[in-house]
Amino acid sequence: MNDLRINGKRLWQSLMELALIGATAKGGVKRLTLTEEDRRARDLFCRWAREAGLAVEIDGIGNLFARRAGTDPSLPPVAMGSHLDSQPSGGKFDGAYGVMAGLEVLRTLNDTGVRTRAPMEVVSWTNEEGSRFTPVLMGSGVFSGVFTLEHVRAQQDLDGVSVGDALEKIGYAGSARAHKLGAYFEAHIEQGPVLENEGKTIGVVLGALGQRWYDVTVSGQDAHAGPTPMELRQDALIGASRLVLEVNRIARSFPDYARGTVGFLQVKPNSRNVIPGEVRTTVDFRNAKAATLDAMCEELKRAARAIEAECRVGIELRENVYFKPCEFDPALVAYVRSGAAALGHAHRDIVSGAGHDAVSIARVAPAAMVFVPCAGGISHNEIESATPADLAAGCDVLLHAALQAAGTAGASRAAA
Repeated sequence: MNDLRINGKRLWQSLMELALIGATAKGGVKRLTLTEEDRRARDLFCRWAREAGLAVEIDGIGNLFARRAGTDPSLPPVAMGSHLDSQPSGGKFDGAYGVMAGLEVLRTLNDTGVRTRAPMEVVSWTNEEGSRFTPVLMGSGVFSGVFTLEHVRAQQDLDGVSVGDALEKIGYAGSARAHKLGAYFEAHIEQGPVLENEGKTIGVVLGALGQRWYDVTVSGQDAHAGPTPMELRQDALIGASRLVLEVNRIARSFPDYARGTVGFLQVKPNSRNVIPGEVRTTVDFRNAKAATLDAMCEELKRAARAIEAECRVGIELRENVYFKPCEFDPALVAYVRSGAAALGHAHRDIVSGAGHDAVSIARVAPAAMVFVPCAGGISHNEIESATPADLAAGCDVLLHAALQAAGTAGASRAAA
């Protein structure tokens, strides 16, 4: 089985044909969830799946499941997938690659006559992006019990159209019942620059970073910039600036893939000759370990208290988001790592700084991910780009990892 390879040319052609649906002038796609473009993409995927002999089912939130039978129907399926919806100015590969890679794996098994013990599925999850409807990770969230179907069907877009009505309109409100997964793999472009910068082809994804977000208000005293001596000022912007530096210091000093970002700053009264009396800002902390993430937040609180005393300001920290870190299944991660090694691909362990459907599915089934490089680490952008060779390599690793999870019952010939 070590010489088994997918058909890289077919994978690329599938991605390029899919990218014609919702194509934009700059080379990306606009395929918002549950729109006409999404319907056309779903129709194409379902046609390809049926042509490959797969049985297609649709559940109540519109998730698509295309199954290839195994020799032991009592076993839960090993699934592979991602999503077909995009950002308003998205790229060709985010999400679409994971679905097409899963389909190519099953096409390759058909070509080679390989039978698996467990059934295998390709899944396209509804509304991963959350661009038209919230919440994000909607379809995988319903499947894993994070959201109820009734709740998400009632959600509306800016035009007042509900998820339920949009599903009915495009004909993808299904009735398939929820089922157990034996394992879940998701292939994805990295959406970051690490693999490209290090010359690595495969990212062995250990999990996804946990996130804790804060809204911050720094309160001082508005005062005239001329008459007020420096030592008597209560400058909120000075306090906020010190806090920004502390966020950067904390993220750089903690282990476990620590990240710290201040992405918003609003100064009041925002006049050139008035000492700022209030600053509203944000803090975004991320980490792969819950305990380390908690320690980063405690360090932030200590830093805030010190800044209050030194700068004569008040600092209010209000947490508004907390996502726990996700650790993928060690056995499946090992399958990805051994697959990359057996195929001779340069690889490294990595964590995802973004959320993916695999994070939802990890709540109810063993899950893992395979990353491949994208040019400049750019994603959620029409210029998003990945090479055919890297995409084929990631799909080959997906094939070998999924086969280890599903078990094989034999093969008749090698892939062309």
